[in-house]
Amino acid sequence: MLEKDIPDLNIFMVCDKVNTKAFSHLPKGYNFRLCRRDELDIWKGFPFDDEKLKEEFRPYMTDFFKTTYSSDEDLFFKKCLFVVDEKDTPVATCFVWRAYGKVPSVHWFKTLKQCEGQGIGRALLTEVISGEKDFPIILHTQPSSYRAIKLYSDFGFKIATNEKVGMRENQYEQALPILREFMTPQSYKNLQFGEICKEYIDIIGKEETNQF
Repeated sequence: MLEKDIPDLNIFMVCDKVNTKAFSHLPKGYNFRLCRRDELDIWKGFPFDDEKLKEEFRPYMTDFFKTTYSSDEDLFFKKCLFVVDEKDTPVATCFVWRAYGKVPSVHWFKTLKQCEGQGIGRALLTEVISGEKDFPIILHTQPSSYRAIKLYSDFGFKIATNEKVGMRENQYEQALPILREFMTPQSYKNLQFGEICKEYIDIIGKEETNQF
């Protein structure tokens, strides 16, 4: 299987206790700052690696922002973190948001492809997670993000084994052979498994939107 052919499958992960040994600092030349209001369109395009996909999924990102963040827009701009280069250009983004106002969840973790491999993502996740006091923290990902899954695993996230999370089927069993193919043997071996707690499952199960 080629990387471009990896299917979109739902994988959920949960962290009950963060592994602080995974923490790191930003490499020289990069800094953290919050997303500004005039950069919202930049943020909407961040998950996608080419301009065609950015435009194709812009309506989806606009709807997600409206559904998830618009009720507390000020808080979004106080939470949404960028890593910027020496020219103040955003190169990575991530933040923790309480989905449905109650469930801590990692949102939109992404480093631009041309900036991968420098430790930016690890430092960003350190900055985001180290400031959190409420655990467990959950997230949604997919097998094409196998590099991020390795990083999440380093931080103490486990692959959730719940059958469903809200409206979405958990497809981790279908995703595992793909992860085995693309991850290094040691990274795959280090994956751990756990369950999202019943409290979170019950909260998410009552909702009709996906907020993480």
